[in-house]
Amino acid sequence: MIKGKAWKFGDDIDTDAIIPARYLNTSDPKELAAHVMEDADKDFPKKVNAGDIIVAGKNFGCGSSREHAPIAIKNAGVSCVIAKDFARIFYRNAFNIGLMIFESQDASKGIQQGDELEIIPEKGIIKDLTNKKEYKVNPIPGFMQELVASGGLMNYAKKNFLK
Repeated sequence: MIKGKAWKFGDDIDTDAIIPARYLNTSDPKELAAHVMEDADKDFPKKVNAGDIIVAGKNFGCGSSREHAPIAIKNAGVSCVIAKDFARIFYRNAFNIGLMIFESQDASKGIQQGDELEIIPEKGIIKDLTNKKEYKVNPIPGFMQELVASGGLMNYAKKNFLK
């Protein structure tokens, strides 16, 4: 189960808004996390807490194919991202580095900044505890939950195939 506070963003949040290109001279996850979403909300890196959840509109993660974007989000302590939909390369990169994401048009519209959320990934349920609403999403397949639980594709492969 995932629990956290919602941080709301709009449509077409691209990888430059997630982690501005001026910080791509490092691959240090902590340094990237220190600047996550700062072009969309300059104070976000200081305000976000471990377990919090990003909620956005359509086409989250569009733009470049850089893995830095989901790495920055994950290392800032964000437990997952909910959006109407995701750019395909971001979708794959998120799971590859161990960041859980959910697609839901209804949740994307209905959840507001600051709402307290509870998510049950294996059942595909997002509960907005603040507004007493529940949203159904496609459950995350077991093998993708294992990717996230392992910390991403590389750790999953080491654990399961490189013994």
